[in-house]
Amino acid sequence: MISRRSMLGASMIVLASCASSGGGSAASHQTYSAAAFFQTTAFGMAASSGLAFSPDGRQILTSNDSSGVFNAYALSISGGAPTPLTQSTTDATFAVSYFPNDERALVSADSGGNELTHIYVRERDGTLRDLTPGENVKADFAGWRGDGGAFWLTSNERDPQVFDLYEYDPATYERRLAYQNPGMEIADISKNGRWLALVQPRTSADSNIYLINLHARDMREPRLITEHTGNISYGVYEFTPDSSALIYGTDEHGEFNQAWRYDLASAAKTPLIQAEWDVMFVVHSPSGRYRVSAVNADASTEVTILDTQTQRNVRLTGVPAGDLGGVRFNRDETRIAFTVASDTSPSDIFTAPLSTGEATRLTHALNPEIDEEMLVEATVERYPSFDGLRIPGILYRPRTASASAPVPALVLVHGGPGGQSRRGYSAMIQHLVNHGYAVFAANNRGSSGYGKTFFHMDDRRHGEVDLDDIVYARTYLQSLDWVDDNRIGIMGGSYGGYMVAAALAFRPDVFDVGINIFGVTNWQRTLNSIPPWWASFREALYDEMGDPATDAERHHRISPLFHAANIRRPLLVVQGANDPRVLQVESDELVAAVRANNVPVEYVLFPDEGHGFLRKENRVTAQEAYLRFLQQHLRGAG
Repeated sequence: MISRRSMLGASMIVLASCASSGGGSAASHQTYSAAAFFQTTAFGMAASSGLAFSPDGRQILTSNDSSGVFNAYALSISGGAPTPLTQSTTDATFAVSYFPNDERALVSADSGGNELTHIYVRERDGTLRDLTPGENVKADFAGWRGDGGAFWLTSNERDPQVFDLYEYDPATYERRLAYQNPGMEIADISKNGRWLALVQPRTSADSNIYLINLHARDMREPRLITEHTGNISYGVYEFTPDSSALIYGTDEHGEFNQAWRYDLASAAKTPLIQAEWDVMFVVHSPSGRYRVSAVNADASTEVTILDTQTQRNVRLTGVPAGDLGGVRFNRDETRIAFTVASDTSPSDIFTAPLSTGEATRLTHALNPEIDEEMLVEATVERYPSFDGLRIPGILYRPRTASASAPVPALVLVHGGPGGQSRRGYSAMIQHLVNHGYAVFAANNRGSSGYGKTFFHMDDRRHGEVDLDDIVYARTYLQSLDWVDDNRIGIMGGSYGGYMVAAALAFRPDVFDVGINIFGVTNWQRTLNSIPPWWASFREALYDEMGDPATDAERHHRISPLFHAANIRRPLLVVQGANDPRVLQVESDELVAAVRANNVPVEYVLFPDEGHGFLRKENRVTAQEAYLRFLQQHLRGAG
């Protein structure tokens, strides 16, 4: 669990991986082991609010998991192996930002997946200094002041439920409290350090934006800039680089999230980007000359890089087909770095001079032992649900599937509620498809990316109408002549894991097996034990899911744990012991209850993981468990 309407919604936490050769099921097909798929390297770059290029412009601050654990690296724009900046063997460490005038770097890490992230300085001698110490502290990076003379971090050290804003001196690391937060979400700070944008979610459909003037003597009163009636969602993209305007998103003017501009001097609001899909993000280059934006176009990312001086889009050459992401500019705006990912290739890092747009590939994430031709492109499909509503989904068809050789299939359910399964590389999916399992990632009603009406169709109807959509995904798969309609299972993580347990408990004859990855089983307990740092949107979550103080009866009714006696199909449960969102007890109790039914149950528990598996060896172990379970209980079923 549980994030609501992420603009970059994903099926769940599944990171890129790799491969080694094995025997194929047909002469033209080659299969690969889980270990091979997870020898793929996951690459990422410094935070969008940070500085990704070193001061001399020759290095890019990146993260990857080539060692088995995520660490920070410096990647030369000339190519070659990246230089490690951190060397953790236990806790995932991610790149955040270079310093403006030297090659010190900010990095972030939690402990064992507990999500209590701290911010560290990686000094020039390689040592790490914790800027946010404390046993129960969660901190995040909020940006650099435009002149490089300060940076901001948020921390909940004063109150576990609230994130205050602190300003740090980059020379001495001394800090001051810049803003004591009354309990909203800190969204962005203007480059001149004057303006602070706050977001207050009211319900799952309604939110507001407030501004704070940090330079005013009585600056502590937030000013509402989105006064409205009815349910309208507002969110923040960023302040413009010249600190003259705030770029924000809203669904006020239609089904989809649009980008608007709020002038800080005049309070005038004007449209910036209006599309027939949700605008995912808007960011500018340091001077503001270039504007990068993206829309979520039917589960794919479409990125535009606009030169605002010429009003022409930047054209890139030498880039493979796929989704562009993570565009970062060097200091003088002569060069960009970016990632490209596709269904058959994980994210790789590229760089290009803006003068020519000719791209150079700096990384090769896919294990070279894997022939990319053995992987499959997904297709976007739609099927009718119980009431005729058409449900979108992402379909992966094995290369070996045919009407004469139908294959078993899985309905994959994303996390959330309110996430979205999207096009793009997944080692988990490709490994299963490579071994002859069709995967259909259904975006049931309540998923983001298809308009606000679709998004809210499951409010306080979870485990009911959204589950019916997933049930009808099986009906759709049965209509395909290349699918074995007697062998169809269900799989999902987080909220998707809940849907797995719910399907087996409430629709016990629909799916043949289930794989529940850290899924909620007892909504009463889960909603009463959400992490304290979620306090700012607790009201919105309760509005959608129901308040446990007043809606306990329904929560009991839709919780699979209390109906586990109905489960009679084989079940695999995978859980991280340090998960702060879905507690280990959720899985422990479900496993015990289903075993009491004399039903085959397998349980994989990782003592060093949280909500999602960041250690490569654990991802391999989980993936091997998925395939072994399916081979025995789905493909081997009578």
